[in-house]
Amino acid sequence: MVGDVLKHYRDVRGITINELSHLAGISKSYISSIERGIQKNPSIRVLQKLADTLEISLSQLLEFRTEETVIDEEWLQLVQRAIEEGLTKHEFLEYIQYIHFRRSQVSEK
Repeated sequence: MVGDVLKHYRDVRGITINELSHLAGISKSYISSIERGIQKNPSIRVLQKLADTLEISLSQLLEFRTEETVIDEEWLQLVQRAIEEGLTKHEFLEYIQYIHFRRSQVSEK
């Protein structure tokens, strides 16, 4: 999904993958793999470089909507802060599991 948004903004700006690669300092093949949905989990740092190069905000690049889901700026800022503070994906998943555990403990009482 982020690949579709990336391609959209790249097309709107009239920038080729080669140009974006050169300007952002990210390989053409990596950008192509993001756009084609092969690379489904690019780092926030890579996405920030791409957003900066395209002169859009990170939230514009990451924003996607379904009928039920909207990722707002506050969530994006929280995720970015967690990454900046060194939280790993594994730690984040452990935290989610802990929250599920705590909620199940509370509901049993």
